[in-house]
Amino acid sequence: MNIYVGNLPYSATEEQLKTMFGEYGDVTTASIIKDRDTGRSKGFAFVEMTNDAAAEQAIQALNETDMNGRNIKVNQARPKEKRERSGGGDRGGYRGGNDRGDRGDRGDRYSKY
Repeated sequence: MNIYVGNLPYSATEEQLKTMFGEYGDVTTASIIKDRDTGRSKGFAFVEMTNDAAAEQAIQALNETDMNGRNIKVNQARPKEKRERSGGGDRGGYRGGNDRGDRGDRGDRYSKY
């Protein structure tokens, strides 16, 4: 079962999560989600456990408990929602390129040559 762990302290490590959830059963993975640009924790993680009954027990026991001064939120993870990607879309900025006028006519700038 995949478990969502929210309101994590930024100092939390994946090893701490494995140890914490490991008291209730086998932990397959523990992944703290990090900001792609800074590499800093986003304050939530996912823990995967092999046994659903053990996972339920961990959820019940650990939800709203203190971890380094923060009450963590623990519940069964929902399936990832598919986000539609628009094929580029209008993101603003300069879009020109279609109507550049007659390229042969450079105006008065080049008339003396």
